[in-house]
Order: sequence, then C-alpha cells, then structure tokens
Amino acid sequence: MKNLFDFFTEEIAIDLGTANTLIYHNGKMVLDEPSIVAINRKDGKVICVGRQAREMHGKTHESVKTIRPLKDGVIADFQAAEQMIKGLIKMANLGGGIFGSLRMLICIPSGITEVEKRAVKDSAEHVGAKEVFLIHEPMAAALGMGVNVLEPEGSMIVDIGGGTTEIAVIALGGIVADRSIRVAGDEFTRDIEEYVRRQHNMLIGERTAEQVKIEVGAALEYLDNPPEEYSVRGRDLVTGIPKEIKIGHVEIAAALDKSIAKVEEAILAGLELTPPELCSDIHKKGIFLAGGGALLRGLDKRIHQKTKLPVFVAEDPLKAVGRGTAIALKNLERFKFIERG
Repeated sequence: MKNLFDFFTEEIAIDLGTANTLIYHNGKMVLDEPSIVAINRKDGKVICVGRQAREMHGKTHESVKTIRPLKDGVIADFQAAEQMIKGLIKMANLGGGIFGSLRMLICIPSGITEVEKRAVKDSAEHVGAKEVFLIHEPMAAALGMGVNVLEPEGSMIVDIGGGTTEIAVIALGGIVADRSIRVAGDEFTRDIEEYVRRQHNMLIGERTAEQVKIEVGAALEYLDNPPEEYSVRGRDLVTGIPKEIKIGHVEIAAALDKSIAKVEEAILAGLELTPPELCSDIHKKGIFLAGGGALLRGLDKRIHQKTKLPVFVAEDPLKAVGRGTAIALKNLERFKFIERG
C-alpha cells in the first residue's frame, strides 16, 4: 500500500561497481557508465564523469586528475565517490520527485565492513537520498539471473566483479555461506600489464590492458572458438620508443592462471562451508556465474573441471547485479534480506 510520501519519491537502484556503475529507474536501466571521475586539481571541481572521464584516464596533464573512487568493491575516496554519484544521477536526468525525494537501493559486497557500509550510506545521503537501502551483491546477482532466492533449495552464486569476487550459497532468502576475495577484474587487468612488461619488455597502460582482456581474455589455453590475435601498442622498456606486438589468448590464459586459481580456491572453500543438504542442491543445480569476469572465455569450463559441477553463465552477466537490484527495489517489503541503511 503506497502512502502519500511514495508518490513524491523517486526510486533508483544503483549497482555501484568498482569498474562500472549501473542505475535503474522504474525497473529500466537508465545509465551504464564507468566508475570514474575527472577533477580539476586547481579548484577541485568535476570536469566530467563516466565514459568521458575514462577517455582521459592515463592521458591527463598536471591540472587534471582522474579518480576511480571505488577500490575492491568499496569506497576508497569518499569525496570523489560523492561527486561521481551526483554526476551520474544528473546524467541520468534523475533528481527526486516533486519535493526532490530520493529512495535508493545500493548494492554492496558481502564481505563489507560496518565502516565501509557507513561510507556508502553517507555518500547516498549527501547526494540527496532520503531513504537508503542496501543489498548484498550475490543476492542481487541471484535475483538478476532469475533464481528464486526465497525457496528452501540452495543456489551457489559466483559474482566476479571489478574489485571483488563474491561467492555465496543462498537459500530461504538468506546467505548461508559466503566468501569474498579481492581478486577479480582489476587484478586480471594488472596481471596482463605485468605479463606484457615481463615477457615483452613493453609498458602498457591500464586501459590498454583492459582492452586486451576484452579482446583475447581467456581462462583456458584450448578453446573451441579462439579469438584472433590482438595488436597491442605500448612503450619499449629498452629503447623507450613506442612499439606494437601481437598477443593471443594462450598468453593471456597463462598470465591470468594464478589469479583464476585463487577464484577456484575460494569457490572450493565456499563449498566446504556449505551444509550437506544444500551441497546436494548445488550438485543438482550447479554454479551460477555473474559479473564481468564471467565473460572470460573458457572460465565456466575451467570451473567445471575443478569442481565437477555444472556451471552456468548469466545472460548478460555484466548487468545481472544491476537487474537484481532493480527487482529488489520493487519488492522492498517482500525481501526481508534488504537492509535499511
């Protein structure tokens, strides 16, 4: 039953990710932008946010700095996070109802501390939220993939985002067992930078490494449909002159091997914490993958080889958490696991 206040309130669901921020309004995605802000060093004013700011990343002069306010899934730079959220909400043409009231549901990692939770809540309030609700990422990912989180059967969700990999076993509207490790998309990008520097004596930036991950990123050396080699440009560490090399998926699979092994270990540790009755459900239903990391070629097959369990990748895994957050916002009273901030 809606009260009068609800008619003057704008409801938005935010998947505040380390790499990308998604905003949903009335169940529809209205914004999908990189989580980055460009600021003028002299006066501290925001120049731009999102895609425009990412275009500047790694190319700025002394008057401009680009900041990624979230690190490992949580707010690392409070002020920049506030400015970024404000800029993104403005970009999405949202700003409250008739009286400017905002109700926000924000996604948070399951391994977040109370202090980090407070930072998320404070940032939301500073950009005009009158009510703040929080939902854990694995729960949102499960909802976004169409999993019935309220049923007594257990489901295992692995959400590989930018800063963290969230592993959770969900049943009866709650998280029964969970693991959160700070090895995810950003770590994979750093692995690629380090590999190219070590193996090819070439320095590449974060954006280039990210592009390599998208074009030829793989978790296995043997793929059914391997991507073509990708041309990478950077600076030769010996001569200092720009040069170009070609990189294939086999090299990237080798570069990412150790980090992916850590994700596999965390999945096994999550299974060890799971009660036997729920293990039986997971054996039948399998493991669900979400997040940008789920797009790594062959990752589902590699996890299957390690766990001997069926592995399913979400449809459009990048948006699974955002979709689930929007579903949760529509059902605030039904889902008791949503926390009031």
